[in-house]
Amino acid sequence: MNRTLVVGDIHGGLRALHQIMERASVTTNDTLIFLGDYVDGWSQSPEVIDYLIDLNKKQVCIFIRGNHDELLLTWLYESKDNAQWFNHGGEATVMAYATVSDAKKKEHIEFLKSLLNYYLDDQNRLFIHAGFTNTNGIIHEYFPKLFYWDRTLWETALALNENLEKNNLYYPKRFTLYKEIFIGHTPVTRIEQTIPIQKACVWNVDTGAAFNGPLTIMDINSKDFWQSEIVSTLYPNEKGRN
Repeated sequence: MNRTLVVGDIHGGLRALHQIMERASVTTNDTLIFLGDYVDGWSQSPEVIDYLIDLNKKQVCIFIRGNHDELLLTWLYESKDNAQWFNHGGEATVMAYATVSDAKKKEHIEFLKSLLNYYLDDQNRLFIHAGFTNTNGIIHEYFPKLFYWDRTLWETALALNENLEKNNLYYPKRFTLYKEIFIGHTPVTRIEQTIPIQKACVWNVDTGAAFNGPLTIMDINSKDFWQSEIVSTLYPNEKGRN
């Protein structure tokens, strides 16, 4: 059976990524959509990128750009320091890249440059790291960085009255444009959850792998999902994201 599986924010947790691939019994017939933030947090960010590059040679993979991936690209490509990034997961990444060869870094830079801001499938399902703000949709967004920085889409979904009908004048237009929207970026651990959460048409698949949650992979059709162990338990001597 050919499945389409979506993967939440990994944040350098290669051990967790191995677990979900095994627990979901992923085969080369499956299409994998990764929602971004492959790096920053746990100590294996370079290894995660190596794994994804190799995986892309074996099966159909779609890689979305996360804000942490963009921050890493800026550091690798432009050698720009960013104190805020360093304090929010970047420190572990900088340390991990200390032993990575220049040739490997160039390969990672090309991977990071190739990431997509979003993916819209043939059933009008949108896959995006964070969100968008333009009420006419992604192709009209004035500020592309919002695709991997926005939090208002998820915040609006959380605050929406579930009894409000779509034809109501107060119903957010952004939630009428796409059949479903799959996001990461804002971990559901902020609302004390550790499983994928649906609000309106939005599915949040960031289950807090960077902090004290598991990593999640979900079948976009059946909504079955598989999770790793709590990622912090897989890296007991590390602090993860702040």
